Amino acid sequence: MNANVMRRYIILMIVLIVVVMLGSHAFDSFTARAPGDLNTELGVQRMEDGKFDEALGYFADALNEQPDHRGALMGRALVFIQTDRHDDAIAELSYLIDFSNRTLSADDSTGRGVLAAAYANRGIVHDRAGHHEKAFADYVAALRTDEESVDEPGWIHKVLYGIPNPSSVRKRAAYLQEQFKLPPEQRLLRVPAIDARQRMRKP
Repeated sequence: MNANVMRRYIILMIVLIVVVMLGSHAFDSFTARAPGDLNTELGVQRMEDGKFDEALGYFADALNEQPDHRGALMGRALVFIQTDRHDDAIAELSYLIDFSNRTLSADDSTGRGVLAAAYANRGIVHDRAGHHEKAFADYVAALRTDEESVDEPGWIHKVLYGIPNPSSVRKRAAYLQEQFKLPPEQRLLRVPAIDARQRMRKP
């Protein structure tokens, strides 16, 4: 057999094997998703694009596939926060917190991170509404649940978003604690320009 033909045949077989392996991996990744995961991811994408109605639709589909899907519940809460439906956000986050506390197993690190994020996000909503004692309680609960997941973001986040000194749950809780020590007339509990930069935790 011609050496050039053999070489081309070997190269073609190698390419074919690589394509089949990649295709198989992609197929397995797609089909191995838990019910509700794909629609939750699509909902998060729409939310990040500002398409909130579409996002809510995907989150609803996820919850139809998997009732009490934690990511979908968190996603809906974040849409409510971003569209100033704060009562709905509080209700959704409170439900997620209650559900997580009832069902969370000791070895579920992902679930613990979601629970901490739910406390942190509810704290942000309370903060914005002027309910600072409730916000402080939620921030403390978030830190006690999973401090690492709600800690200050890493340097990659700082570079990407151009925020050299971002807010964090710990910083806000510490600030509120210091303000609570002051007489009520001396407290500065709201700085809207700074408060608006509080980073919500995504599903």
